[in-house]
Amino acid sequence: MSTSEAVNPVDLQALYLGHHSWLRGWLSKRLGCSETAADLAQDTFLKVLLSPQHETIRIPRAYLSRIAHGLMVNHWRRKDIERACLQALATLPEAEVPSPETCESMLEILYQLDAALEQLPALVKQAFLLSQLDGMKYQHIAGQLGVAEITVKRYVKRGLVQCLMVMDSLA
Repeated sequence: MSTSEAVNPVDLQALYLGHHSWLRGWLSKRLGCSETAADLAQDTFLKVLLSPQHETIRIPRAYLSRIAHGLMVNHWRRKDIERACLQALATLPEAEVPSPETCESMLEILYQLDAALEQLPALVKQAFLLSQLDGMKYQHIAGQLGVAEITVKRYVKRGLVQCLMVMDSLA
């Protein structure tokens, strides 16, 4: 199958057979880990299978690499969150360290919060994080972002609402 051929729904098997090895190699070069590359390649094809757009793929490798790139970015973000969480837990006295199950639950919540905040516009997310994580006052955030203080209040409220929706979905 050439890379410029359109793929019909019945050609999903051909798409997989024709491009899986290439995609796995492409991911492996970028990730430096063949096991993670194999997992993300499988996840890529699963997304293709579940997508209604797979019926009109014109350039399969471009389509696959775009999906795989998004999955790779998500993988790196999750690793960053996990690293930060483990660093924070390492500072706790041993008696206060949560169980592995609790840690796993906390990580899952953090992943969901991160994904929810990623959906916000950049300035909204930045204002929210400066307020909540850095403890900056609205006036300082407004100066840093070049917006009015009332705008910062709206941004932070929007971030809080986004987080509350995630927490509500978990309850």
